[in-house]
Amino acid sequence: MKTHSTNYFNTLIMTATDTKVVKGTVPPSKHNKTVAERQYELIVSAPYQYTSDDIIFQVYAERKDLMPDEYPLARTVFFSRGQACLRASPLTKTYGYGVHSNSEGKVALYGMETEEYQKFVKDGNTKKVKAMKSSK
Repeated sequence: MKTHSTNYFNTLIMTATDTKVVKGTVPPSKHNKTVAERQYELIVSAPYQYTSDDIIFQVYAERKDLMPDEYPLARTVFFSRGQACLRASPLTKTYGYGVHSNSEGKVALYGMETEEYQKFVKDGNTKKVKAMKSSK
């Protein structure tokens, strides 16, 4: 079975050009956690601990109420199809965050207003990709 991946390496996913915020903004808390809220909590609680694949699958597993013993098979099936990467995340499209992937593919969030974000933008060794636009 073919495996697809959403991981990037030494890459900054820049905020969407049509984002309506001017700085990284914490997604609002809802009764049922949104994708943005779940992704934000996972990445902020453990910067550079998880890959994009880890984050995207974990959010999927939580939303589907999967039990941890179901994860290995579910993850194999989940990544047997292409999945939207963090370029399509509400964090990069709506909430003003860039996602940096290090050389191991592990991710961290940086608000678009931060010095760190600007350093990655100017760094010639960091590949840059834009987040998906919210509108067509």
